[in-house]
Amino acid sequence: MIASIIATFFYVGYLRPAPGTWGSVVALPLAYIIHIYGGFIALASMTLFIAMIGWWAIATATKGKSKKDYPEFIIDEVTGQWLALWSLSWAATFYSIDILSLWPSWIIAFLMFRIFDIFKPGPIGWADKRRDALGVMLDDILAGVAAGVATTVFTILYYILT
Repeated sequence: MIASIIATFFYVGYLRPAPGTWGSVVALPLAYIIHIYGGFIALASMTLFIAMIGWWAIATATKGKSKKDYPEFIIDEVTGQWLALWSLSWAATFYSIDILSLWPSWIIAFLMFRIFDIFKPGPIGWADKRRDALGVMLDDILAGVAAGVATTVFTILYYILT
């Protein structure tokens, strides 16, 4: 029971349509709150914690089942979305920037994560094809890393050019 609650991120995964997008949307204000109270170190720590507990929750909730990735399991989207925001949290923490002033980059982080998560290019698609609990988590982790890189490039260019 607790594994399903965690895997659905406290039932947010039952929202329709597009539960993965709902997971990413819910992840944004939570990342902001975590950043405000603990900066980059807190966001990075919580991301790693959620990744580990998400892997456990998905493995436990799907034990004995042939299918491992259910649409309502969105803990992986939360993990990936938080990863996509790491560079913003890092910059805000270590350069004493108000993280909300980076709002254009928040939008890019959200959009890029959703694009990488939906289209699954390269290694993201490979991870998705694993069809196990690690693959469920790993494709979103890789999508989050790719979105984080894209967000970092955008942020640097945006603030250099404006």
